Amino acid sequence: MAKLICTFITSLDGYVADTEGNFDWSTPSDEVHTFVNDLERSVGTYLYGRRLYEVMVAWETMHLNDDAQPAVMRDYTAIWQAAEKIVYSRTLAEPLSRRTRIERSFDPEAVRALKASATANLSIGGPHLAAQAFAAGLVDEVQLFISPVVLGGGLKAVPDGLRLGLELTDEYAFRNGVVYLGYRVQH
Repeated sequence: MAKLICTFITSLDGYVADTEGNFDWSTPSDEVHTFVNDLERSVGTYLYGRRLYEVMVAWETMHLNDDAQPAVMRDYTAIWQAAEKIVYSRTLAEPLSRRTRIERSFDPEAVRALKASATANLSIGGPHLAAQAFAAGLVDEVQLFISPVVLGGGLKAVPDGLRLGLELTDEYAFRNGVVYLGYRVQH
């Protein structure tokens, strides 16, 4: 059975975007990006809400053999383009990338069935979609990249009222001050 992994890049105070929706502070260094790439290699399917998908779809147009791009970016491009994507949106008319399908609503039972049949892990992105997966008890692992910035408000990574038992499985401090924490959800 595949795992459903929720990954967030957050501020120290737990936000994924500031009060104006900006997340420019979260751009990973090459060291962090290399680490992310290694984590993402186990992912066969990405589950996205529309807004995050519209950010991530830029990886669809990056070229694997563009020497102007750093190797770490070309590596992530290959990982992202090879994976399946499911986008949950009531407004997106058609996919903007290959290997992508659109679902009009998040169906926990369909995701549970996908986890049971998948041969590679699933990754869920975006705090609104992740909140639904957390509420349904679907998330198996949480990967946090905590950036050395305090925003004081904005879009929270996890919703108010969510309570989860977590077991620390991995930790790493990067040279730029970002800290990675890997957790297993205790169901």
